[in-house]
Amino acid sequence: MKPLLIVVSAPSGAGKTTLCARLLQLYPEITYSISCTTREPRGAEEDGEDYFFLTKPEFAKRVAAGEFLEHATVHGFEYGTLKKPVYAAFAEGHCVLMDIDVEGAAQVRAHVATLPLTDPMRAGFVDIFIRPPSIEALRERLEARGEDDNATIARRLRNAGEELARAGEFRYHVVNDDLEIAYRELSGIIESTSGIR
Repeated sequence: MKPLLIVVSAPSGAGKTTLCARLLQLYPEITYSISCTTREPRGAEEDGEDYFFLTKPEFAKRVAAGEFLEHATVHGFEYGTLKKPVYAAFAEGHCVLMDIDVEGAAQVRAHVATLPLTDPMRAGFVDIFIRPPSIEALRERLEARGEDDNATIARRLRNAGEELARAGEFRYHVVNDDLEIAYRELSGIIESTSGIR
């Protein structure tokens, strides 16, 4: 089996979280990438399990040292993915799944392109964009979730339009119209590129 760095992006409400959760449940060879953040833990979140919780100075020091694959500021807090745990998982023969936005995916893609062809991260890079069947279907899903007010839904739909405009940056596309079919397509991409069965 070839270890993969699997980058999955999608607009909010497209079903990415559900699809990624199923992959992790059914393929023990796939490890979920845990992000770092400078925000405080929420509820029962644990350091090293949900996130690596860092102070702002610690985060800045790691950015300066070039330790991140990607990083961004979201709502005033820093978030990022460290390179070291990815290589550690590869060394154990595992694939690594990153569930990140299109900007984070672009940063990872740009970093991977600078690596030698023999580097396992470059050799195993797979980026997949999960599409909703339409913006209207996405609106219906977001409304049906009942989690957001109208202004938040409108913002999510605007963001979705921007993300869909960048979908061409991804090598693979999966349309999530039917969850079972979308999951079969997603797992098929991973099986064919890694040799997992």
